[in-house]
Amino acid sequence: MAETTNVVIIGAGVAGLTLGNLLLRNGIGCVVLERRSREYVERRQRAGTIDSRGVRMFREWGLEEVLTGDTVAEVEGGIWIDEEELPIEFDGDDNSDSVFCPQQVLVRNLTDAFLRDGGDLRFETEGISLDPEHGVVRYGGTTITGDYIAGCDGDRGISRASIPDGILTRYSHEYGYAWLSALAEVPAHSSGMAIHSRGLAGLIPRGAKNSRIYLQCPLDATVEDWTDERVWNELEARFGRPLTAGRILEKRLVPLRSVVYEPMSYGRLYLLGDAAHIVPPMSAKGINLALNDADVFARALIHDPSQLDEYSETCLRHIWNYQAFAVWITDVMHNAGDPSYEGEFRKQIARAELARQFNSPAASRLFGELTAGVN
Repeated sequence: MAETTNVVIIGAGVAGLTLGNLLLRNGIGCVVLERRSREYVERRQRAGTIDSRGVRMFREWGLEEVLTGDTVAEVEGGIWIDEEELPIEFDGDDNSDSVFCPQQVLVRNLTDAFLRDGGDLRFETEGISLDPEHGVVRYGGTTITGDYIAGCDGDRGISRASIPDGILTRYSHEYGYAWLSALAEVPAHSSGMAIHSRGLAGLIPRGAKNSRIYLQCPLDATVEDWTDERVWNELEARFGRPLTAGRILEKRLVPLRSVVYEPMSYGRLYLLGDAAHIVPPMSAKGINLALNDADVFARALIHDPSQLDEYSETCLRHIWNYQAFAVWITDVMHNAGDPSYEGEFRKQIARAELARQFNSPAASRLFGELTAGVN
């Protein structure tokens, strides 16, 4: 079967579905292909906050509806340093539009909107292959030729892998430690990060019934090292207060790193989201970078397709700005606790930086978004 369309979108995550909705509402034909099932995609539990820029983007496109639903409206955020709470207080002039919205909620809402408006979304499309030079995508017995291909299938997807060797430059930074990330069946009415000599810890809401736990650990740690009992004991030790324990649904180790691929296009293929860049979860910016990529691509295609020649350069300016922030906040938050990575001098410098930041109302808003939305 041979088909044609304006844009073939690979991946039904935040970037792919946002782009699909923007194009569909502006009369540009597109097909979204996703190798996983709908149930799997809508159950992935990740980032939780859409920053002010992302919220304004959805409003401008008439898609604010996708930010509603199974969200946590009121979340108290705080930072604990050596068991002493430094609550985050917002002043009366705070006009932050950021919204706490877990990824699975946003993806479900984007899916519903796309299908309701007549979008072509195909799940379980195994065996996808790309010809980026000619805009051809194949899976099963189907061949789709598009004017453009939008690669929104993540860091390990087929889109970036289809670009020939020698085209992309990979820039990366390894932080030297990992996070144990665990999803627990426990409602979290407060959201916070704990800075402790044993390492950083986090407890972040993921919808009304679940919470995400983060524990800094060495790169050579294994999931088997972390029994459920040890996870809860370590979390309580780093926060310095009793916590309500519950069933842990999943665990994984996440080595912290920053990655950028340049350029973000080749032939008719354009990379969006994690296919082009990774930020450490501490920055809570991964989902927002994906939204910006979709916004830039859609605006260019709708208003003047020749602007796609500048797509990579336009996005990369924004990406490197966010990467600079990600490196800063990740280093400060980790160095302020465990001195075994960078030493006692860097620990004291990081703590002085945190003390200076907490005297700033703008910093309070920043840390409020971080403690609610770590990826």
